[in-house]
Amino acid sequence: MLEQRIDQDIKAALLAGESHKATTLRGVKATLLNVKVATGKRDTGLSDDEVIDILAKEAKKRQESADLYKQGGNQQKADDELAEKAMIEAYLPEQLSEGEISQLIDEAIAATSASGPQDMGKVIGQVKAQTGASADGAVIARLAKEKLQ
Repeated sequence: MLEQRIDQDIKAALLAGESHKATTLRGVKATLLNVKVATGKRDTGLSDDEVIDILAKEAKKRQESADLYKQGGNQQKADDELAEKAMIEAYLPEQLSEGEISQLIDEAIAATSASGPQDMGKVIGQVKAQTGASADGAVIARLAKEKLQ
């Protein structure tokens, strides 16, 4: 379903003359194809959950690249990367707020009886299992670390 939507959006972008969007989505489509080939799912296709995981990783790569470009003093390239990230994030589920993530971490701490930093892995694992791609792993880790100190 999600792959088909990306295909349709590529066609629409080409017809509308939005070459940057078409190029970005083609790159995403190529990444999806590479994963399908690597996992032997070229004929059956990927589930929407698998596509969402891949898209989340692609968005994170764009953010990391933008951060590096900013550090290097190239704001134009950073802006380009952030624009691509925004295009990719349009296909992802809405992200949870820090308050919502914090509440889930509190629940996970109670459920796992976590008492300190040594239990961070259990807490993070449980929260990630609940949230999937709707929460950034770095935010989960940062909030869990703060709460378990």
